[in-house]
Amino acid sequence: MSDRKDKQLNNDDLKEVKSLIGDVSGDEFSLDDILAEYGSRKSTGRGAVPVTPLTRGEPELSPDLPWPEPPRTRDRRDKVVHFPGMGQEPASEEQEEAAPEEEPYEQSPRGEEPEAEEPEEDEPGEDRVIEFPEEESVLTAFLKDVGRKADDYADRMFEEDERTDPEQVRRLERLIPGTDREEEPEEDIRRRRRPRAPEPPPPDLSPKELARSYGQGLKGMRLRVIFLFLLSAVALVQLLVPAVGLVWLPPLDDMRVQNAVAAGLMALGLLLGADELLTGLKRAFRGKVGMDTLTALAVLFTLADGLMLALTPNEQGRLPYTAVALTGLWVSLHGTYHKKCGLRLSCRTAAASAEPYRVTLDEGKWNGRDTYAKWSGSAEGFGSQIQTDDGAQRIFRRVCPLLLLGDLLLALLATVAAGHPGDLLWGLSALFSVTAAFGGSLAYGRAFHKVARRLIQSGAALAGWPGVAGSKRGDRVLITDTDLFPPGYVELNGYKVLGNFPMERVVAYTATLIRDSGSGLAKLFHDQLRALGGLMRNADRLCCYEGGGLSANIRGDRVLVGSAAFMNLMDVSLPVGLNVKNAVFCAINGELAGIFALSYSLPDTVFPSLEELMREKVGPVLATRDFNLIPAMLHQRFKLAADKMDFPPVERRRELSDPDQPHSQVLTALLCREGLFPFAEAVTAAKRLRWATRLGAVLCCVGSGLGMLLCAYLVSVSAYGSLSPLNLLVYMVSWLAPVWFLSGWVHRF
Repeated sequence: MSDRKDKQLNNDDLKEVKSLIGDVSGDEFSLDDILAEYGSRKSTGRGAVPVTPLTRGEPELSPDLPWPEPPRTRDRRDKVVHFPGMGQEPASEEQEEAAPEEEPYEQSPRGEEPEAEEPEEDEPGEDRVIEFPEEESVLTAFLKDVGRKADDYADRMFEEDERTDPEQVRRLERLIPGTDREEEPEEDIRRRRRPRAPEPPPPDLSPKELARSYGQGLKGMRLRVIFLFLLSAVALVQLLVPAVGLVWLPPLDDMRVQNAVAAGLMALGLLLGADELLTGLKRAFRGKVGMDTLTALAVLFTLADGLMLALTPNEQGRLPYTAVALTGLWVSLHGTYHKKCGLRLSCRTAAASAEPYRVTLDEGKWNGRDTYAKWSGSAEGFGSQIQTDDGAQRIFRRVCPLLLLGDLLLALLATVAAGHPGDLLWGLSALFSVTAAFGGSLAYGRAFHKVARRLIQSGAALAGWPGVAGSKRGDRVLITDTDLFPPGYVELNGYKVLGNFPMERVVAYTATLIRDSGSGLAKLFHDQLRALGGLMRNADRLCCYEGGGLSANIRGDRVLVGSAAFMNLMDVSLPVGLNVKNAVFCAINGELAGIFALSYSLPDTVFPSLEELMREKVGPVLATRDFNLIPAMLHQRFKLAADKMDFPPVERRRELSDPDQPHSQVLTALLCREGLFPFAEAVTAAKRLRWATRLGAVLCCVGSGLGMLLCAYLVSVSAYGSLSPLNLLVYMVSWLAPVWFLSGWVHRF
């Protein structure tokens, strides 16, 4: 009966072996074939190694998991068959039945077969054991180990979930404020353009020196702007008199006299705007063709056309484009005057503080988004950035060279190629006058002056176009303790010392932890400690908790400082019936030692500042270190839109408000005053100025391009009546109107 049972067990184990190692030849093997091929290692050849059979006992614990492996569904203990090593000879059935524990293996001499030993009879009731191999493939062992760890981890996860106390979970959720987690930034698979080689920056002069240089000659420029406006008005009257049906008195009724007057007005305008014309020509020689270059060429070609008409008979009775060229020169000089005024105001504001706040747009600062940060520093880099080309000039540097070439080619095609070369000066004057957009210098100059006049009232100054250009990416702004509550807006209503602790000791411990945490309450508690004649202590192992508190060791004492919710979390007993909304609690060695009642007053400028930021889709990020400043408190106490603000975890808030963290090298603005108001004004102004400048420059380019094509066609067909100076002036003023209103609207926020 025992032999039959053993054969049945061996057959079952044989099936399992075949399922593991696979049927290589496709034939089925009997138990006798397997035993004839693979025997016990005790009777194997010289290449065999001894094997220790698996024994019953406790399973081996995984080094990663502290509990044993769960039992398997099928008991396979004590069923092991030894696989032979390399070069093993077939064994007989008598050798296979021998037990490996009875006698150690002795290697036979070379070339001799080991003698077979007679197997001992099994004791009654004792099962014969067929040992399975210990060796298995690396992949199989790895997969089994991973599966076992996954099962054990799942068992432990459910066990821990069952042990969680729901009451404790609800208590923590009530006392610990919710925080916002950062999302993993997605990889940008779009092909990025290779950045262009940066131009050498201008010298970094001090803001005070730049303000003095920009202020020189402003009064004279203003007078010249007024005189140019009067000359433009006279040239316009010269066009309106015949247009309304009036007749000039002799000798003004002669066309040669009219052309001479027009040429004289153009010559006077050239003298008044000589500096603007020279600047445009110099920029062209440096490879920076702009609207001022086209304006200078339009003035020169119009003057040449007027002189030619005054010196030669004029059978067509046409006038030069003096009114158009003078108006363009006046608008160009007017825009330059506005820009110099804005630069002067910004430099004066930046020079008002020896240690201003720097506003930078840091890439990927919070949640993978570019975020505005305010930090203490100097005015380094402001003088260099303020002197760079503005956004309109950078757009014109790409478009105006094409317009210049188009004017020259179309003028030749429309006159010389069309068979009337005598109209070349007329064609050049008309084409350059229509492409020199009136709003070229106003798109940035007038808008920047309006913004600078508003920002000077709040103590902010934009640092030129490099900082404004990146404002499109900025959609988050870091707000710290002093931004919401500047010095003087948090007061100490009183404090009470409990127990047998000295008053100076309690105040010193509290002030020390608040100072080391970098909270905005540091100055308030420091002043109170100085009034008591106390000194700060040295704290060790400072920890910041999400529940709204601090802990540290001071001279062997365990000190806790935080809110009422934090004291409840740390199991510190509070007085019964305590009704203090905003307070700082201090506990020493688990015993409540002091209560400091605070009064928070939100400045009136915080509400419009947050509205400005949210209107421009710039989300506030609360990087506060004062444990009382949480979204729930701001919403309940001051009715702020806390749900629209991001509130990072405590460690992340400390990183975002760290004064020694790295920042961008590109400066957006300088602030000379405390609070959120100048910060929000600078961020909002930068975004609006960028949008208005780019839109105005695009409108100028579109108007110039369409005007060039239309004017070339009219010149080619010699349609002077349709291309009269008055019609061309109306066309140019039509494209000037949106740029004018846009530059005057940018500061209204």
